[in-house]
Amino acid sequence: MTGDAGTERAEVLDRSVAPNGPAAGRLPALHVAWLTGQSLELLRFGRGFEHPDGGAAYLGVDGTPDLSAPVHTWITARMAHVYGLAALAGVPGSRPLAQAAFDGLRVRLADGRHGGWLRGIDSSGEPLERGAKSCYDHAFVLLAASTALVAGLEGAGETLDRVVDVMLRRFWDDASGMCVDTWDRAWTELDPYRGVNANMHAVEAFLAVGDALDDAAWYDRAARIASRVITVAAEHDWRIPEHYDAEWQPQLDLNDDNRADQFKPYGATVGHGLEWSRLLVQLAVVRAPVEAQRFVPAAVALFDRAVADGWGVDGREGFVYTTDWSGVPVVRTRMHWVAAEAVGAAWALHDATGDDRFLDLYGAWWDYIARNLVDAEHGSWHHELSERNEPTADVWPGKPDVYHAFQATLIPRLPRRPGLARSVAGGELR
Repeated sequence: MTGDAGTERAEVLDRSVAPNGPAAGRLPALHVAWLTGQSLELLRFGRGFEHPDGGAAYLGVDGTPDLSAPVHTWITARMAHVYGLAALAGVPGSRPLAQAAFDGLRVRLADGRHGGWLRGIDSSGEPLERGAKSCYDHAFVLLAASTALVAGLEGAGETLDRVVDVMLRRFWDDASGMCVDTWDRAWTELDPYRGVNANMHAVEAFLAVGDALDDAAWYDRAARIASRVITVAAEHDWRIPEHYDAEWQPQLDLNDDNRADQFKPYGATVGHGLEWSRLLVQLAVVRAPVEAQRFVPAAVALFDRAVADGWGVDGREGFVYTTDWSGVPVVRTRMHWVAAEAVGAAWALHDATGDDRFLDLYGAWWDYIARNLVDAEHGSWHHELSERNEPTADVWPGKPDVYHAFQATLIPRLPRRPGLARSVAGGELR
């Protein structure tokens, strides 16, 4: 998809089908084939994730499991979700892998003493962070259990019931319409930190469980979270404050001394503006027309801010990781997940609005991914590039999982829907 976008975009995608029509009507056959090839390659790369003790091992650059690294709940849940989707899509060999990852969640990573799920288990068999319980991890367990239910995996119904109970009793704060962040292992002390990252993944999970259970209450909760994030983002020129105190007051300087923190980086995270943009479009599908009319314009505003702040702003292709509150780049590293969310958001907004400019960016960003991120030697995508677009590992060593990249290869081939699993199960994936 290189060359002059103005002349090539008509050749790249057929835009004659109305938004939210069959995705296949707007994708040329070879582009569908290329996306399918990427999906299958990502699944091939990740298939060695099984840890001999249960759960998903952390994968190295070549896909070799690092058995000295902890088994993380979020990685295990993501792999259960990905291979659950692959099983629904009929990819041979995927169902046993999905079940293996899901069993790791059900058995090894679940806290049999106090309930809920541990953050992970280290190489000596001890719980990470003294068994602390995080909304981030539970959101991914909820997502995995929702996909598992649709895919008919063993234990899915019982596990989904358990994580729903924990999410509603421990993390969902109905008064604020948001999720709290972290408890101690015994659920006796709630950390005063509040975070938008966990809430963003809660929105994704809430949409998925609402879809899996046909329960609109989950859409309502997702909408409440999204509405609050939209409001505060608009107050900050559509840059999303990520960190808050217990009263939900933004903490704009948090981690100023640790700016590239893996989960709590300082400043505005460009990729989250893009990810929220896509989620708002998905949420708009299930909300009343008046509310949907709010979500799509907000999605456009978040997208435009992220692109203006992040894409190629230092003279080279790629999205910078973070900026300060005036849009000046802080961490210039290029993360693979940001590019993955960018193509998903661009396609979702093109689908929702019919605006060709999103289509142009969609094509340009797949070009960037193909040139810079797809690892032809070792497989999967490089998870992190330097500002010169050279592989590096300053923030994320190895290639822990395939979740972001895999979903990016599916979203353009599916109709808009709150969750992915039901559409794949319905045979709507091209």
